[in-house]
Amino acid sequence: MNRILVYTAAILPMIFWGMSFVWTKIVFTSYGPVTTITLRLIIATALLSLFIIVTGKGEKIQRSDIKYFILLAFLQPFCYFIGESFGLKLVSATLAAVIITTIPLVTPVFAWFILNERLTWINVAGLLLSFFGVVVIVVGRGFQLTTSPSGLLLLGFAVLSAVGYGLLVKRIAGRYSSLTIVNLQNFIGILFFLPVFFFTEYHSFIAAKPGADVIEALIALAVLCSAIAFVLMTIAIREIGISRFNVFTNIIPVFTALFAWMLLGEPLHARKLIGIAIVVAGLFLSQLAGGKPPRKEIHFIEG
Repeated sequence: MNRILVYTAAILPMIFWGMSFVWTKIVFTSYGPVTTITLRLIIATALLSLFIIVTGKGEKIQRSDIKYFILLAFLQPFCYFIGESFGLKLVSATLAAVIITTIPLVTPVFAWFILNERLTWINVAGLLLSFFGVVVIVVGRGFQLTTSPSGLLLLGFAVLSAVGYGLLVKRIAGRYSSLTIVNLQNFIGILFFLPVFFFTEYHSFIAAKPGADVIEALIALAVLCSAIAFVLMTIAIREIGISRFNVFTNIIPVFTALFAWMLLGEPLHARKLIGIAIVVAGLFLSQLAGGKPPRKEIHFIEG
């Protein structure tokens, strides 16, 4: 496959996922978090299912694995998006992207505790460096917290949910493609979200009068971030491998900061830029020097 097309397939998902935090902020002007996630999952699942049928990439799910898929869906998208979306309502799009992007750094630490997997000093150094970068962003002069503590806790919950997902998905990643796993967990996730939607946001959803910008952002989230991005991701991983693909995820907060500045008017001051640079440096340190992860390991980073 042409190298330009391969790297385009690797970079475009990062642009889409970087923009996802901005698009979500736009959708939140008319819809609540649960409504946003539910509609996004419904549209994305329909599109991915159609793609799987048309391309003949359907896979039979073993009955013994259904329990794993249910637990995967509970962790992600359900718990993950609850933490990310409600956290995103309280903090800037850029900060949310920075925190979410640390998922591949936090995962090896928990794998060391729970699965006794090898943890190198470079993994630890990368994690500490990235954590320092986050501190630079959220702490202002006089060491005062400049953002919502609740927002940080909710985003931390999203990260922990994604870590749990990452540890569990290893049980089935060798038996199914990433498309199958993502599509089925999203479908089950819809079943988790629908009762919450009807109990909490149904009436506000009916009363809402979204503008064209909100509809466009919602469609972009579903089509570009939750459907096309995963198709491109599958192509890129097939051509360059999961290790090299994971390196590209480090630039997500950079795209988010740029788009949030352009479209949402979020300030792009020196402290934020320095903090982002430190976080990205920690991510690169961990992934480039920390050894290759297993071929089928999946880091699901999505806004």
